[in-house]
Amino acid sequence: MPSRPVVLFDVNETLTDLGGIREAFAAAGADPTSAVPWFAGVLRDGFALTLAGRRPRFGDVARAGLRGILPPDAAESVLDRFSNLDLHHDVEPGVRALASRGVRLATLSNGAASVADGVLTRAGLRSLFEALLSVDDAPAWKPDPRSYRYAATSLGVAPADLVLVAVHPWDVDGARAAGLRAAWVNRSGAEYPGVFAAPDHTVNGIEELADLV
Repeated sequence: MPSRPVVLFDVNETLTDLGGIREAFAAAGADPTSAVPWFAGVLRDGFALTLAGRRPRFGDVARAGLRGILPPDAAESVLDRFSNLDLHHDVEPGVRALASRGVRLATLSNGAASVADGVLTRAGLRSLFEALLSVDDAPAWKPDPRSYRYAATSLGVAPADLVLVAVHPWDVDGARAAGLRAAWVNRSGAEYPGVFAAPDHTVNGIEELADLV
């Protein structure tokens, strides 16, 4: 690891609690459990468009996925809620512990950088992050290796000097394939899928990272 390690956080689900999306679905009169397959579908469609050589915007894919599930006004309320989610309880103490040890912090999201900016600003953590990166400015969505290399170039480090932190095994796998190190946040106690490259670290919450990096 470099003298000042760089920790690169995924945003959606890793930092933000998607429970607010279930609440938004319920408020719109929809089954709140449908929020989970909707979000999975957004990722699926974004990955598919990326493989087809397209550069989709997360918001456009998310909005398209809500058609047929919710009326237009309700769909927009869900998207607004998506931009105003709360952080998981372990994020603030974990981020502050990392920053106190001189760790450089950044984010890399398949969503807009403005979403990360909003949630971190509301939590009083924005000043601890030197960069909020989005695949909107990269050649492709994660887990395409080019997205992680874009982050390394933007931060002025080699890929091996970055530690990606994510709840998604596919994100961990993509980062490892691009030459990054990776930490898997396993809040649910699930088993890591063996088809993906293993993470360098597995933690139950972000507050455990400071002792590892």
